[in-house]
Amino acid sequence: MSVLTFQKDKFFKNGKEHRILSGAMHYFRIPREYWRDRFEKLRQCGFNTVETYVCWNLHEPEEGVFDFTGNLDLAAYIDEAKAVGLDVYLRPGPYICAEWEFGGLPYWLHDYPRMSLRCYDEAYLEKVDIYLDKIFEIARPRMAENGGNIVMMQVENEYGSYGNDKKYLNWLKDRYIEYGATCLLCTSDGPSYWMLKGGAVDDILATVNFGSNPEGAFEVLKQFRADQPLMCSEFWCGWFDHWGESRHERSADDVADNYDRLLKQGGNINFYMFHGGTNFGFMNGANHQEEYAPTVTSYDYFAPLSEAGDMTECYYKLREVNEKHFGTLPPLTVKNSVKKAYGALKLEHCGDIWHNTDTISKVVNFPAPKYMEDIGQDYGYTLYRTKIKGPFYNQPLSLPEMRDRAIVYFDGECIGKIENGYKADNIALNDTSDDIHTLDILTENMGRVNYGPRVGDKKGLNKVMLDLQHLFGWEIYPFDMRYTENLKNEGERLPAFFKGTLDIADTPCDTFLRPSGFTHGFISVNGINIGRFHNDRGPQKTLYVPAPFLKKGKNEIIIFETDSVSDCTIEFTDVHDLG
Repeated sequence: MSVLTFQKDKFFKNGKEHRILSGAMHYFRIPREYWRDRFEKLRQCGFNTVETYVCWNLHEPEEGVFDFTGNLDLAAYIDEAKAVGLDVYLRPGPYICAEWEFGGLPYWLHDYPRMSLRCYDEAYLEKVDIYLDKIFEIARPRMAENGGNIVMMQVENEYGSYGNDKKYLNWLKDRYIEYGATCLLCTSDGPSYWMLKGGAVDDILATVNFGSNPEGAFEVLKQFRADQPLMCSEFWCGWFDHWGESRHERSADDVADNYDRLLKQGGNINFYMFHGGTNFGFMNGANHQEEYAPTVTSYDYFAPLSEAGDMTECYYKLREVNEKHFGTLPPLTVKNSVKKAYGALKLEHCGDIWHNTDTISKVVNFPAPKYMEDIGQDYGYTLYRTKIKGPFYNQPLSLPEMRDRAIVYFDGECIGKIENGYKADNIALNDTSDDIHTLDILTENMGRVNYGPRVGDKKGLNKVMLDLQHLFGWEIYPFDMRYTENLKNEGERLPAFFKGTLDIADTPCDTFLRPSGFTHGFISVNGINIGRFHNDRGPQKTLYVPAPFLKKGKNEIIIFETDSVSDCTIEFTDVHDLG
């Protein structure tokens, strides 16, 4: 029998009436060294459970190659939560959304072009089954029934917003149980009848996700499932930002008021997010309804704990609500981290891509351009090169089905940019000579779609057209941006790498990096990709640099810039600027 059960509208834990008071914190968005601090802050705010998604794409970055080490040590995360006295609500997906690259699905699923995702497709289920087997090797001994602290697991994620394949959902439920999920199982969906109808599964708990009006949302849930507890699996206390949008903000009083009303309804809750953390590397996702909209590096989410783990006004307001409903809490012993402004740092040019194609890539040749997934590339940038013979009389160049951003070069000169979701440059070739010219197109994967009908998009190019002609004969360079230590410091053209050394005399502190003289690219600190910047779009203007990524002494800072540089000086500040 499960440790966590329910009868009618109440949960019971070990036979005693229980309220689930949970906060979402994703281990893969938080430096491992800070897990304990974040758990302590959640517990001392009056919460008893931590929720986390599990990211398939990081745990199986290449098919058959699994990683549960370092920041991906899921077992250690669960055990650390137990040491602090927190239950765990685990959400392994396999699809998680989460504004995470491809909704947590691994890019290599595209190796199977006939495969359909998130349905009862046997080819897809075969891959999911292997993943779940690995997850349950970790989860099974940590079930509360086995002496651990996993009290609840979610089957799939907001499936009613995507599909209606109940055979698939029931297969997942059965596999969870066969692999040892003795804990309570649930689904989560938006608070509408058609979403619940599509995503709920018979015989397991149905929960709803919302950010306001708990009375209305719970009324929908009661009408759909009358004899079960009221549970919000995602109470959206803030929201995420896209490049080019304004920063999303919400008053702490409004969040606290909605929380208070939810508890008065007898509701149970998982705050999404309690601590958002960071989309380090190239792992941000994107939305695509009418236009493609990639998520920024920060996943601050306007949560009770900031991106850097600081207790915000919202944190203290929620603590007051918990004390109002459940009694006085012990005095706080947790503290915000020390931030340090390390000041200005001058970077020096250390090599462009044109002289380092062989350093950071291995060329592949195809008659037609290929999407990056079709050449085995996961993330980053891809350079497409072909030779074309003139003359050209103002002939338009087009990139049908281009994803997501492209910069076009003609004989080494930038002649235009095309970016999904923004007005594209009109690009035409005009050269009356009959010379042979080099056409280069640098594309950037700015994040695979994580939500909606376009989940499963590919990146890069699959065709280039000059007027009505398809261009054939391509060299393709998939740029592996993880290894940049042997760059040739040659050339002066962009895109290029810039390097500097930050000297730290004492124990490092958290800091924020402002690349104000640069325009668009990504930044690595001591070989760790801390994320993208997009200064001509905003809203985010600084990137969070956690102290564990730094060291006493010399720290290597590398910026990759694609567009333009007005000043090679960057600044380390103690104030985060998210717009």
